Amino acid sequence: MTVVAADTTDPRSGLRAVASLRVLADVLEQRQVEAALRAGMSWQMVADALGVTRQAVHKKYSKRIDASIPRPRRRT
Repeated sequence: MTVVAADTTDPRSGLRAVASLRVLADVLEQRQVEAALRAGMSWQMVADALGVTRQAVHKKYSKRIDASIPRPRRRT
């Protein structure tokens, strides 16, 4: 799939491959966020690892993660 996404000779196939990679990356990212939270990482630590703000990662994942995962609270 990666090879197809990088091949510019067939843009339609390449674009479909890029779209598939985006879906895969989103699934993998959510799994890793869940694993990080299960391991006790804070939202800030997850955000730092992803290179985004705490607010961005919390907004994207706080309602999508497995409900059985304890949700870290922001430390004041």
